[in-house]
Amino acid sequence: MTACKLYLILSAVGVLIFDRISPLFSQSYGVWAVPLVFIGFFVALVLLQFITLVLMILFTSIKKAPKGERFFRFLVKHSLPIALSVMRVEFNFEGLEKMKSDENMLFVCNHQHDLDPAVIISAFPDKNLSFIGKKDILEELPFIAKAMHLLSCLFIDRENDREAAKTIISAIKYLKSDERSVAVFPEGYTSKTDELLPFRNGSLKIALKSKKSVAVCVLHNTKRITKNMFRRKTVVNLRLIEVIRPEFFEDMTTAELGDIIHKMMEENLEEIKNQSV
Repeated sequence: MTACKLYLILSAVGVLIFDRISPLFSQSYGVWAVPLVFIGFFVALVLLQFITLVLMILFTSIKKAPKGERFFRFLVKHSLPIALSVMRVEFNFEGLEKMKSDENMLFVCNHQHDLDPAVIISAFPDKNLSFIGKKDILEELPFIAKAMHLLSCLFIDRENDREAAKTIISAIKYLKSDERSVAVFPEGYTSKTDELLPFRNGSLKIALKSKKSVAVCVLHNTKRITKNMFRRKTVVNLRLIEVIRPEFFEDMTTAELGDIIHKMMEENLEEIKNQSV
């Protein structure tokens, strides 16, 4: 059951309780008072959801182990559709039927904007996704960093090979233990031109070492969200190209697997961009 459906039920219950304790509905204006009270309950519940989400982020500490991850994931799962709808974002998801397995896996996607993780979570809300982000986020975007921490995301220091290796090992442990799925942007940086950048193939060690499947995705048009926000609709495309099973790449190097995935993503990104023109 989605949060909205739950809130609709709770709002209806609230109206019935309110009717018992207040003579409001028996008055001549009760016909329009009922829907107003119902809407009031619903809006209050939605606001409470977002306030709880924000407070959890504000009062978490990056230096401590995240608490309440399952509840926070519930809030994110049910808050993102509302927030993106208000921002007038419409999704065009393709190929999701290829995700036939409930197993946790490595998600690989191109990177165009800071909102890309929100799009991926929206496409795969039940995959318990934890992203690998650059360490700079901790200082540049502290609020986002705290939200990522609550989702057990990992931060990688690309300038320190030893620390980067520790992050990769942690991601491998996530997948091996079936705790979470892991999502990476192998380009390493957001593409300013929306063209696919060369890969940093080290992140693909996560798939090779964990022996988990790789979900290859490509997305487009997330940059337009902030430009169009509230003013006009933005259609964001996300395509699940293929789920590559570990048997396919068990004897490959990260470079070989990276070349295959890069070519797949490049071809599909061009196709989506041409369709969007």
